[in-house]
Parts: sequence; C-alpha cells; structure tokens
Amino acid sequence: MSRKILQDPPRNILLVRLSARGDIVFSSPMVRAIRRTFPDARITWLAESHTANLIEHHPELDEVLVWDRNAWKKLFREWKLATLFREARAFVSELRSRQFDLALDMQGLLRSGVMTFLSGAPTRIGLRPKEASHLFMTRVVDRERNKGNRAKVSSEYLLLAQELGLDTSDFRMEVPLAPADREFIDGWIREEGLEGGYAVAIPFTTRPQKHWFEDRWAELLDRVESELGLPTVILGGPGDVEALERIQEMAMSEPHSLVGRTTLTQAAAAIERAALVVGVDTGLSHMGIAFDRPTVTLFGSNIPYTEPPTDRARVLVHWLECSPCKGNPTCDGAYTCMKLITANQVLDAARAVMGSGADGVP
Repeated sequence: MSRKILQDPPRNILLVRLSARGDIVFSSPMVRAIRRTFPDARITWLAESHTANLIEHHPELDEVLVWDRNAWKKLFREWKLATLFREARAFVSELRSRQFDLALDMQGLLRSGVMTFLSGAPTRIGLRPKEASHLFMTRVVDRERNKGNRAKVSSEYLLLAQELGLDTSDFRMEVPLAPADREFIDGWIREEGLEGGYAVAIPFTTRPQKHWFEDRWAELLDRVESELGLPTVILGGPGDVEALERIQEMAMSEPHSLVGRTTLTQAAAAIERAALVVGVDTGLSHMGIAFDRPTVTLFGSNIPYTEPPTDRARVLVHWLECSPCKGNPTCDGAYTCMKLITANQVLDAARAVMGSGADGVP
C-alpha cells in the first residue's frame, strides 16, 4: 500500500461519483478495491437520485447517500430560496454526521468537488478536473499520467486506485441488481417466449451525434434474427418511443420492445440475460461489458475506450480528423463517423464476440 497519499488506513470513506450512468459503471471497481485493501472500513457512495439505483445494491457498500440535485434546481428556479437553504443545510448536516476521514472525488466536476468538501473529511483526494473541483481537494491525482492507458475501460479509476495503493488485482466493473429486477425480467422472458436467448439492441442516448441511423438499426435487427438466429429486444426510455416506432416500421422482423417499460435496473437485468448486446455510447451498452455478455459498441463523437477487458466485447469506431468531437460536432449533422459503421461490420463483430469465451445465458 502506498504511503505517499494515505499515511494511515482510513476508517470511514466517502466515494463521490454523482453521475452519469455510464461513469457509475466505469467507477464501480473502486468499491471492491477499497474493501480488499481496507476490509474494516465503512464505505459510503454519494450519487444523484437518477443514478443511485445503479450502485445501491452493491454488497460491499455500507451506505448510498442520495443527492436530489433536480429538486434543488427546481426550488431555485421557483425562487423558493428559504426552502432550498433549509434542505441544503439538512443535507450537509447529514453528510457530516458520518464523520468521514477520507473522501474521494471520482468525477472532477465543480459540484462533485463541493460535495466532497462539504463532507467534512479532512483528507479529500480527486482526479485533476476540467472544472475547479481541485480547489476543494487536499490532494490531486493528475489524469495526464494516464495517457498511455486511456484506451482501456475504467482506466482513470484504475490510476486513482493505484495512486492510493489499493489492491487492484481484480478491477472489474459491476452493476449490482436487486432480486426483484431479475424476477421482473425472468417473468417477461417467459411471457415473450424468449427462453432460448435473445439479442439486446440499445439505439438511443441523449445526444444525437452518438446515434447510429434508424434505417441501419432496422436492417441490423432483421439480420440478427435471420442470420444469427436471435430474436431482438430493444431497450430505451419513455422519450424514445417515437424513434422506436420509426425503426419498427422500417424493420421486416418484429423486434420485442421494452422501451419505456422498465426501470434502469430492470433494463440492466435484461442485458445480463442477453446472448448479444449491441449499442451506442450510453450507460446500458457499457453494462453489457460489465456483465461479461458478448457486446458490440458503436462509438463516434465520443470514444470513452477502445480496449474492452475481454474478447467478448468489440468497439467499432472510425477515427477521423475531427474525432472525438465529444459535445461539439463540426460536421453539420452529417455524423460521418457513425455513418461509416455498416451493418456488415456490426454483424461480423457480433459473430466474433459470440464465438469468444463461454456460451450461453446466465
């Protein structure tokens, strides 16, 4: 264990990773790394209300604290400042009552830095951010030291763990699920007659530059069923229903849909049972790798990693001069990086990942 940063074993640790969903999955290996290194420590995770359910059932966490940032923003917009002040004061009081001696900012945003500071922990360590959260830290780990490993999934969290001297011998992503989530999906699988296996398609995310084209999804769904022998299941949220209907109209097959019909963790349970996962850059797609399911991810404007941890996953990406543009596309809506990905490429990658490692559905 490194003694450069942690002079004494911490007794009460706060992990701050508020959002987003994919990054909650990426940072999840930190929990077991801490538990292996400090088996007697109390470990708490602070998350926002829309991401807490992705980590709250982790068996090695003692507690998950939830910050309802959207409720605070609503109070501010409605100019209910007295109520906002009371809620903020109560939240900070609750946070400090845990008496953390170590807080880790795993996000590097201003809001995560502030929350790390408000925890009252005397030792506050974070990854050097793009925003000003380093001002609230007692020690910063420079992300630039991670340049050689950025292609690997969860690499910056591995860097942080190594700098802390944690046991990183089994640094795997996890999505802890409740029994009720698995029971829901098992019942749905029986109702739909999908006990023989199925492929999950994840076409939707919040940014249009990350989307693959709807006509290609329709082609892929048809060919997965006809060429790979797998019925398809489409996942998404309530806001994706119209896009789903357009894909269904173009498809010759009849894909099953759970769009808008599940919670996030129920959708995760559907991924856990899948024989194949194909998706764009969004949290659900990364879960396919966390569950070690055969997974093909389609990246364009944002490229969070290119080296998955196993042969059961493939990343499809076409590097252009403008990539990755992240949130600032320069192609005037052409999204050439995604257009270059063909259904043939996806199917070839699917055959490769399905032929690697153990077969079957858990």
